[in-house]
Amino acid sequence: MARRKLLIRDLTLRDGQQSLFATRMTQEQVDRVLPYYKEAGFYAMEVWGGAVPDSIMRYLSENPWVRLEKIKEAVGDKSKLTALSRGRNLFGYNPYPEEVIEGFNRNAINSGIGIMRIFDALNDVDNMKSTIKYVKQNGGLADCAISYTVDPKFSTKQKFRSWIHFKALPHDIFTIDYFVEKARQLEALGADMISIKDMAGLISPSKTGKLIHRLKEEVRVPIDFHTHCTPGFGLASVLTAIVNGVDIVDTNIWNFAGGPAAPAYELIHIFCEKLGVDTGVNISAVTSINKELREIRKELKQFDTCKELPVEFDFTTEKLPKDINKLFVKAIYLAKHDREDELLETCLAIEKHFAFPEPDEAVKRAEIPGGMYTNMLAQLKQIKLDHLVPRVLELVPLVRIKSGCPPLVTPTSQIVGVQAVNCVIDENKDLPFFTTKSIQFVNLVKGIYGKTPIPIDPDFREQLTGIREETPYDTKNYKKQENTVFEEYGDMKLAENEKEELLLELFPTVARDFLQKCVEEKYTANIYAIEEEKRRKAREARDAYERLSPQEKKDRLMQGLYSWHEVSYPEEENLGRS
Repeated sequence: MARRKLLIRDLTLRDGQQSLFATRMTQEQVDRVLPYYKEAGFYAMEVWGGAVPDSIMRYLSENPWVRLEKIKEAVGDKSKLTALSRGRNLFGYNPYPEEVIEGFNRNAINSGIGIMRIFDALNDVDNMKSTIKYVKQNGGLADCAISYTVDPKFSTKQKFRSWIHFKALPHDIFTIDYFVEKARQLEALGADMISIKDMAGLISPSKTGKLIHRLKEEVRVPIDFHTHCTPGFGLASVLTAIVNGVDIVDTNIWNFAGGPAAPAYELIHIFCEKLGVDTGVNISAVTSINKELREIRKELKQFDTCKELPVEFDFTTEKLPKDINKLFVKAIYLAKHDREDELLETCLAIEKHFAFPEPDEAVKRAEIPGGMYTNMLAQLKQIKLDHLVPRVLELVPLVRIKSGCPPLVTPTSQIVGVQAVNCVIDENKDLPFFTTKSIQFVNLVKGIYGKTPIPIDPDFREQLTGIREETPYDTKNYKKQENTVFEEYGDMKLAENEKEELLLELFPTVARDFLQKCVEEKYTANIYAIEEEKRRKAREARDAYERLSPQEKKDRLMQGLYSWHEVSYPEEENLGRS
C-alpha cells in the first residue's frame, strides 16, 4: 500500500530568518546552504518577498533580484521557489496600479519564483484578484492565503459597560464558516492552492483540526497550513493539521525553528515516520543544512531574538530517548482524538527536551501577534509609559472594532497597535480617544485599504476622516517615482532597468538610497576601468619600445612615433600618451 504524501514548504531562508534574525542573512550565508538544499527535496522553499527585498537593501546593500536569481541558479528545478506578497498592495500600504502589479509578478516569476503566496491584510478577496491573474498569466502558481485571526477579546469590565449602554459587542466574526467561505471565493478566482496563514500562531490544535477537515471536504485545491510557535500552539497544531489530511505544511530547519518562527521540520519528520507519511525530504541533506545554519546563527547572534540554540541532535544517526519517543506516539494519539489540553502539554514537553523557546505567555493571553506586542512595548518605552501596557492591551479590541475588526497581520497589526498606544496617550492627557491618530489608521477607517470584515460605523468614519461613506483608493492618483538622472555621474539613471524601477516604486526611500549607492559604485568602477585600460596601453607601448633595436628606437623617436617623455618616465605618468 502506497504511503500518503505530505508536501513540505521550507521557510528557513525567508520567514525563518525574518522571524528570528530580522532578515539579516547575507548572500554569502545563503550561498553556503544552497548546495545542500538542491539535494534536500523540499516541495517548495520560501526565499523571497516579505521583508527580504526591503531589509537586504536597507541593511546589507544587496540587490533583491540578484538574491532571487542566485538561489534559482543554485537550486534549479529541485524545489519550487516561493515568495510572499500582499496582493494589490504588494509590499506597501496603498494599492498599486495594474502596471506595477503586472510588472512585479512577471519579473518575480521570470527571476525564479514558482509559487506566489498572495494575502491581504483585511482578507479582502478583491485586493487579491490582480495578483492571481498576473501570476497565472506568467506561468506561476497562485497560492492564495487567508489570514487567520481571532475575535476581539473583551474584558469583563468592557462587557459590563456594553450591557449598561445596550450595545452588543460583536462576536462570532472569524468562525470556521468565515474561513471556508473565503477559501471558496479564492478557489473560484483561480487559486492553485489555499494557505491558512497564521502568522501570529493563534490557531489552537482543536480549531486547526476542524478547519482543515472542513476545507478538505469543501475545497478541491491543495491546502497548506502555516503557523508560528510564539504562543505555544505551533507544533501541536501542525500535527493536528497532518492527521486531518492537510496537503502541505510549512516548517523551518531545526536551528532556525521555534519561538516566533514555525515548528522544526525534524520534529514533523518524526511524526510523519510514525504516521506512515512520506514527505519526500532527504533528512541527510537537511542535517547538512542544519550544521551550516548553526554556524550562521552564531554569526547572527546580535540579531537573535531567542539567544539560546536548540539542543544538537543528529536525526540520521542518533536515536530518541525512550521517554521522548513515547511522547511522540502519545501526541499522535491525542491529536487524532482531539484532546487539546493534553496534546499541547505533550508537544511542549517534546520542545522543552530539545530546548526550543517556551511559549510567550503575554502574547498568548493577549491573543495578538508577538511582533505587535513588542512594537507597542517599544513605543511606550520611548515615552516612558511602558507601565501602561495592560491598558493598551485592554484597548486593542476597541480599536479593532472601531476600524472594522481587521485581522491582526502585517500591516494592520501595526496600525491597530500604534493606534491603541495613541489612545492611551490621549487618555493620559485627558483627551478623547482618537484625538491622536496615524494617517494609516485614518486611511484604514476611510476605506483606502479595502473592505473590512465588519462594517465601520459611518458616524465614527465621519468623526475621524470627515467622510461618511467608504472611500476606496483611486489608483488614478498614483504618481510614479522620479527616475533621477545624475549629470555628475555621466548622465547615469537611478534605475537602469525595469527591475530597478520596480524597486523604486515598491520601496521608494530605501531603494532610492540603495540605487544611488549602486550608481556611485558603477561610476567609480567605470572610471577605474578606463584608467586601467590607459595603463594597459601604456605598458604595451613601453614593452613594444623596449623590444626595438637601438637604431629602430632612434628612428621612431625621430619620426615622432614616441616621445622622450613616454619612454623615460614611469608608466603611471604616461597614461594616454601612447
